[in-house]
Amino acid sequence: MPYNPCNDSARMPMPDPLIQSLPQTTAPRWTQTLWTRCRSHLLFKTIALTLFLTLFFVAYFQLLRHPVHAVTTMPLTWLDQAISFQPWTLMFYASLWVYVAIPLHLTQTRQHFIALGSAYFFLCLSGLICFYLWPTAIPRPDIPWNDYPGFGFLQSVDSAGNACPSLHVATAVFAGIWLERFLRALAVPRWLRLGNLLWCAAIVYSTIATRQHVVLDAAAGSLLGMLFGCLSAPLGRRLLPGARD
Repeated sequence: MPYNPCNDSARMPMPDPLIQSLPQTTAPRWTQTLWTRCRSHLLFKTIALTLFLTLFFVAYFQLLRHPVHAVTTMPLTWLDQAISFQPWTLMFYASLWVYVAIPLHLTQTRQHFIALGSAYFFLCLSGLICFYLWPTAIPRPDIPWNDYPGFGFLQSVDSAGNACPSLHVATAVFAGIWLERFLRALAVPRWLRLGNLLWCAAIVYSTIATRQHVVLDAAAGSLLGMLFGCLSAPLGRRLLPGARD
């Protein structure tokens, strides 16, 4: 019997109209780009960040525990009095170590990572020089730290010294500036860029609400972070998506 292709139509499955009506679930292009950039040279980035943080904290704690000049106690302002102690902000305070790493992980090559990492280095170095030349501390708040989980440990490793400018704030502001540049260049949704702004603001606020810094420390740290954000702007021609080396 000769082959008749029309007879196969009865055996072929008919398309399901319900499945055809379902929306496509492919991820937006910007999410794929973010993931690809974060995964690029991941081992190198992780090791380099670990070494950098180790060296930084060695110098930081050396200056904290052995100041070479008289320590100045930072004055309180009316805003310090207005902002109460808020233990729940500790999670934002601790999130800095994730936040500052995000722009570095968004770099595409090792050379780009080193370039942006160098800007971080000089930012931190300028803060350490300030701590060396002008040691500062905040007034000891009358708070039973051991009554709040997490704060007792924080106070034991990071006392009230090395206060002004707040490097916690400076690095957060610097990271926020660079993360905004990356997110804008990658054309991500506006809600993600707004989330970056709110996260940065929450970290800055947490330094006061956790009583780790006073308002003047945070203000000086914000200025330092913005200064280095401006000074490092020319790196955008190399680091931002679509730019040429």
